[in-house]
Amino acid sequence: MTERSGGPPPLGDMDGAAFRQAGHQLVDWIAQYLEDAEHYPVLSRVRPGDIRDALPSSAPDAGESFDAILADVERVIVPGITHWNHPGFFAYFAISGSGPGILAEFMSAAFNAQGMLWRTSPAVTELEEVALGWLRRLVHLPEAFEGVIYDTASIATLHALAAARQDAVPEVREQGLAGRPDGPGLRVYCSEHAHSSVDKAMIMLGLGLSSLRRIEADTQFRMRPERLAEAISRDRRDGCIPLAVVATVGTTAVTSVDPVGAIADICDRERLWLHVDAAYAGAAAMIPGFEATLDGCDRAASLVINPHKWLFTPFDLSAFYCRRMDRVREAFSVTPSYLQTWDTEPVRNLMDTGVQLGRRFRALKLWMVLRHFGADGMRRRLAEHIRLAALFGRWVDASETFERVAPVPFSVVCFRASPPELREDDSALDDLNARLLDAVNATGDVFLSHARIKNRFTLRLAVGHIRTTERHVARAWELLQEQLTALHA
Repeated sequence: MTERSGGPPPLGDMDGAAFRQAGHQLVDWIAQYLEDAEHYPVLSRVRPGDIRDALPSSAPDAGESFDAILADVERVIVPGITHWNHPGFFAYFAISGSGPGILAEFMSAAFNAQGMLWRTSPAVTELEEVALGWLRRLVHLPEAFEGVIYDTASIATLHALAAARQDAVPEVREQGLAGRPDGPGLRVYCSEHAHSSVDKAMIMLGLGLSSLRRIEADTQFRMRPERLAEAISRDRRDGCIPLAVVATVGTTAVTSVDPVGAIADICDRERLWLHVDAAYAGAAAMIPGFEATLDGCDRAASLVINPHKWLFTPFDLSAFYCRRMDRVREAFSVTPSYLQTWDTEPVRNLMDTGVQLGRRFRALKLWMVLRHFGADGMRRRLAEHIRLAALFGRWVDASETFERVAPVPFSVVCFRASPPELREDDSALDDLNARLLDAVNATGDVFLSHARIKNRFTLRLAVGHIRTTERHVARAWELLQEQLTALHA
């Protein structure tokens, strides 16, 4: 039966010719966007509601052309983007999408593969094993660490603590925490500078925020092992069950490194699960001269590194390594009849290693990024970021109107404006630095973030974008001085 003239359009997908034309058009658009990224203000200038109000409230009845859709991307969407792929993006931790990583996302979407079981896409499962093996060897972790990819370090920490709970109180899987209302309290420990994802994991696992012990840090912002030992001893005396310790390699605000070896000694003695959050700084271990970054981490039960933070892999991809993946599987493995398989050889099913059933083909982009740049290319790019941060830190140290607030072990500099006449007035300095941050970000050339360090409003410059050069760092320093002069005047 043929389609009537003037009737509805045929069913099915975009045809091959139209897809090819739109695909070439989109690749050209993306290439131009990446080349022209500096022409955009880094921080979006739209107001709340602008994007929503610029678009129809309902989907169109009739399909629209790709040209019309792309025109609205340029008209409405691009102005509402904070451009993480701008070389002047110095906020938080840069999540830069490199060319090979972007192409891998394109290919992954085309495959649309689902990796819940080995048989649902063998390449998804096995390439994940290969790519994570490459990364594990680059950062000098032992082969005993089995790897799995999650979306973010927050989810990795959640799974690590779930495995720790499974190890210490396995009955919780069947009975839940409600099944042991009179049981002793469970405790987790981390530094006062640990990421807020630890708090969220405590909430989601039913352990509660009151069961999290944040341990005092030293003057270099590192967890104090003696304070950790005291807290564990105190909780045991009070009848509580210590579960796990979360150490950090590269804390969010100041990128400090906890003394993992000393913490591991305590965890070994107390038989506690040690999870290491190396989401940002773990990648530095591949750089010559920085191999000690992960010292002691070989003794951890689990560890996370985020290639989407500092390895030029488009968001999201978080590499979780675990020496006790059996505990993760015990905590999460559920196989209904419709997912049972009878493969002739033993296989690894990714659905057993976490909450998610569905698994995206994330490994493809990490594999393609590592292949394109090579290990040496990755090392040199990371080393250059560290050099640029050290250079910026020296400029701060040499200034009479700025001061550095923390060491610069990697590629993040924590600093603040500190004119001599205001140094005794913390409130005035906080206000000045907040206004300075807004003024610098309003220029559109750079985007910096902030943190409260030792209860002082502090500026952060994080170098991590693959296209950032010394020129961009120098521009940030120039703007800081110019805007401080204008504000102070």
